[in-house]
Amino acid sequence: MNEHIMVIDDDIHIGNMLEEALSREGYRVTRAYSGTEALMLLSSHKPDLILLDLMLPGLSGEELLPKIEGIPVIIVSAKIDIDNKVELLLSGAADYITKPFDIKELKARIKVQLRSRLLTSSRSELTYKELKLNTDTHNVTVNGDEVRLTRTEYAILKLLMLNPDQVITKSVILDRISTDTPDCTETSLKQHISNLRKKLRSADGTDYIEAVWGIGFKMA
Repeated sequence: MNEHIMVIDDDIHIGNMLEEALSREGYRVTRAYSGTEALMLLSSHKPDLILLDLMLPGLSGEELLPKIEGIPVIIVSAKIDIDNKVELLLSGAADYITKPFDIKELKARIKVQLRSRLLTSSRSELTYKELKLNTDTHNVTVNGDEVRLTRTEYAILKLLMLNPDQVITKSVILDRISTDTPDCTETSLKQHISNLRKKLRSADGTDYIEAVWGIGFKMA
């Protein structure tokens, strides 16, 4: 089990207890003690699940929740107001557990969310060798490390990964990605693909895209 869980809670004792219990289960645990710190960490880390307290310094949990995309969030809070729970669940939280909580119950809820995420990601994730592209989150990774792509680079890579055994001509690429990236032209396409190939190659030294002379491009 290599799932990564981020615990966002300014209560050090609860955070320590959660980290110890989850680490014993085999999860990797990252800690954040404020909403602001969590937002900074999330810009470079994409955990598989987040445990989020509401009463945080800096950004509150309610303010942070809408900024989290593509990651299941379990609210862990002392607030027991039903209307508050309903509002947060409708705002994107995957689940809500009230403090004080039973750690066995929380572990079970975590497993349910991770299982659900795995089933969903299996339908929305394209894989080619060590390269993964998530069509829901637009996240691209090589060996688990995120590769930041422009909108046009992402659209090109998605098209090629959806057709890994085919050579895609330049005209077809331009036509297929025109909805997502109307600014891409025949003149700029070559540069976009060159930049994309360099970014993927720099991740692990592998050439993932090859040019077929006079025709177009395909997955290597």
